[in-house]
Parts: sequence; structure tokens; C-alpha cells
Amino acid sequence: MNLILASKIFWAIGVIGWYAIRFPFERRVKRERVVDARDRLRERILLFCSTMGLGIIPGIWVFTGFPRSADYPFTVAQLVLGALVFGFSLWLFRRTHKDLGKNWSVTLEIKDKHKLITGGVYRYVRHPMYSAFFLWALAQLILIPNWIAGPAGFIGFGILFAFRVGREEGMMLDTFGDEYRAYSARTARIVPGVF
Repeated sequence: MNLILASKIFWAIGVIGWYAIRFPFERRVKRERVVDARDRLRERILLFCSTMGLGIIPGIWVFTGFPRSADYPFTVAQLVLGALVFGFSLWLFRRTHKDLGKNWSVTLEIKDKHKLITGGVYRYVRHPMYSAFFLWALAQLILIPNWIAGPAGFIGFGILFAFRVGREEGMMLDTFGDEYRAYSARTARIVPGVF
């Protein structure tokens, strides 16, 4: 099989896997009453940036090859490493949804009876779902040998992360106060023991 075709297939499988993981959780949480929702327009813009970088721009390359002028050589090692990183990101993505349960939401929201989750993967970092998305962006960078489509995930999701994480943590402080301060003091944001 052609290596480039294989890279496109692995990327597409990863995106389909992401959707398959998220869909049932998204359906379940729609029934939960939201008591605090913040920055709806801002959230939509940030989600659009992330979707451009992790879905639309690489999808254009996968399905059309555009822009071919930005392609570079690709190796079997990149294919294997990219597939492994994507697999781990999907495992972490699923685990974060499972650990959050009904507390999860796509945008900045606090649900009725919202609980602060500090167990499971949340024992190690405060935002493991963001960790999973950054791993997806890394897998995309490795799997897509194109100087535009490959790094687009880091740029798109990086914008969402940079403009959202502070507001999200502020909302958690408003909701959980000292409990969240104590949790923040003992956990890193997205990389255990580092950041």
C-alpha cells in the first residue's frame, strides 16, 4: 500500500474514532440542565478555529491533496508513530469522557448537580481532554506530510486552548472555590508534573 494513502487512512480512522467516542456522550448530556453557560459566541469562534485545524484543513489535504507544493517525504516510521500517538489520544479522549460523565460539555457550562472530578485521569492533570486534543494534533503533524495541513491542528487547537483554559479555570473557581484551588495546586494543566 502507498504510504501516503496509509497516512490518510489512519488520519481518517482517527477522526471517525473521535466522533464515535463523542457522539453517545453528547446525546446523554443534552438532557442535563445547564445552570451557567459562558461566552457562547466566543466559544463558537474558538470551536471553529479548532475544527479548521483538526478537521477541515487536513481533510482537504486528505481528500484532494491540496496543497501538494507543501508536501514533504514520508516514512514508515512516521506512519507507525503517528498511528500509535493517535491511538493513545483516542484512548485518553474516551477515558476523559467516561470520567466526566454528565459533567462534560463541548462549551463552557456548569450543569445542575455538577461535580468536580478529581479521579481517574483527572488525578494527574486538570484538563486531560485538552491533552488528548494536543496528542491528536501531534499525531496529525506526524501522519500528514504537508507543511500546512500537518501543523494546522496545533495552530487551530492551540488558539482554542490559549483563549479558553483561563476562562474555564475561572468558571471552575467560581463554582467550586477552595476545592478547585486545592485541586489546581496538586495537578498540572495538561502534562503531568510539567505544565
